[in-house]
Amino acid sequence: MKNDLRVEPKSWLIGLIGDGIGASMSPAMHEEEARRMGVSYVYRRIDMAELGRGAADLPATVKALEAAGYDGFNVTYPYKQAIIAQLDELSEDAKALGAVNTVVLRGGRRIGHNTDWSGFYRAFREGMPGDVAMARVALIGAGGAGCAVGHAAMKLGAQELRVFDVDAAKANHLAQDLAGRFPQARVLAVTSIAQALDAADGVIHATPTGMTKLPGMPIPATLLRAEMWVADIVYFPLETELIRTARSLGCRTLNGGGMAVFQAVDAYEIFTRMAPDPDRMLNHFRSLLSS
Repeated sequence: MKNDLRVEPKSWLIGLIGDGIGASMSPAMHEEEARRMGVSYVYRRIDMAELGRGAADLPATVKALEAAGYDGFNVTYPYKQAIIAQLDELSEDAKALGAVNTVVLRGGRRIGHNTDWSGFYRAFREGMPGDVAMARVALIGAGGAGCAVGHAAMKLGAQELRVFDVDAAKANHLAQDLAGRFPQARVLAVTSIAQALDAADGVIHATPTGMTKLPGMPIPATLLRAEMWVADIVYFPLETELIRTARSLGCRTLNGGGMAVFQAVDAYEIFTRMAPDPDRMLNHFRSLLSS
């Protein structure tokens, strides 16, 4: 009888670094896709706030993950920019954006990637009508997520992007950075949300406001108009107060679910070097929300 020798698939140990991430669906999405693909995959949360740690503790945290045999980790609010100082190498996207949400630990090196921008880009293409106007787009938030979706907005064809952040220096820095990378368009920092939304075709909200732990309306309802489109990156809850209000006014809306799924699709492939099934991951995400 011929011996049936098989090589067992590699197992993966992945983490998620962030604050207040107890409700994150990333562990479930990654682990279920791995189960469906027949490989061993463990995804653990490292909630810095819960552990009483902050950005100053990132060096020790990353070293601990390496020592424990982690293959990589995702990074979420508020460490997407702070983590860069701990990395050896950046992908072209991460380097251009100055923000990282996916880190591979391989061969003694720490390599940063950004799948937020591609996740938002794909979600927008699939979730918004193809004829939405992109002449004037407002971006609220210039942190790590704002950098990614701002890049995506330019890739989607925004002709003018107005950037607002409560930290004016961040807004100015992002506007200058995007203007340098997309010279064919106009990018400017503005000093108020009202200025950003004035005559805008659409608005992208990229701050944590609206999350379950930070409820509220990041944009005054009086500034929204029925002819605008409104995209939110917050996905927990899926229907934020912003999305609910915008829809009630007649705006076309895009919730943060698509970006959450598609950034996870790209991150999973970076970690494992295996292509997951995006539709299957999206369906699983929807089932998690309804359970």
